Amino acid sequence: MIRKKRVKNIMIMVLLIAMISFTIIQSQQEKLINTNAESVSTKKIEWGIKRNDNHEQPDLGSENRKVLEENSGIALGNRESKTIYLTFDEGYEAGYTSKILEILKENDIKATFFLTAHYINTQEELVKQMIEEGHIIGNHTVNHKSMPSLTEEEMKKEVMDLHQSVYEKFGYEMKYIRPPKGEFSEKTLQVTNSLGYKTVMWSFAYEDWNEEKQPDEKKAKEKILNNLHNGEIMLLHGNSKTNTNILDSAIKEAKNMGYEFKSLDEFEK
Repeated sequence: MIRKKRVKNIMIMVLLIAMISFTIIQSQQEKLINTNAESVSTKKIEWGIKRNDNHEQPDLGSENRKVLEENSGIALGNRESKTIYLTFDEGYEAGYTSKILEILKENDIKATFFLTAHYINTQEELVKQMIEEGHIIGNHTVNHKSMPSLTEEEMKKEVMDLHQSVYEKFGYEMKYIRPPKGEFSEKTLQVTNSLGYKTVMWSFAYEDWNEEKQPDEKKAKEKILNNLHNGEIMLLHGNSKTNTNILDSAIKEAKNMGYEFKSLDEFEK
């Protein structure tokens, strides 16, 4: 009887120790999660590059690039590969995309088009054509708001409402995102990562988006060609008349210089 009682007491003691240990471990895990959450930076990063006009890869800013790449984002490909990844941002249709698609088809190039909800909702035939011709559709959010200015729930809504819309309309599932205005933070990168998205920035862009102040075609083409570099992610805006007029000759000259245009799905680090 005494032996049974002793065994029972030992079992109770073991159970209490196990419960206390579990509580301590759980508390430590929760503390670690909270600490990690608090350590994620919400500081807004405004993407910028320092161009080289000697065909060397540009300076993307070491800290900004580090934050991006540590969170699985990309902006610049392999230093040894004469590869260009052509991308377009489009918030609305200015009447040039059909011509751009025609030029891409003639030159056998697959580009990526980052689109907003307005574009998706007003240009279904063009979006359908992009998909059917093998181009990639990327998420540029519903309303083109600066991501760091949003709450986590607002971020998710901006991304996933557009994701769902594209899937319902075209049966197409997007996987690349370009933050509106080139603004992000460590926090926004982690949120979009959790939604299954890879962030795509750029290693070349120029002032081509203002329809009222379009760049001179000759100078624009020179700027594009002089800044070609290995692993380039080129950003052009689809509402640019200048881009549309120089695109074919710029592509052909880039190919003559030995560059190859590839899809983001073929990206090489």
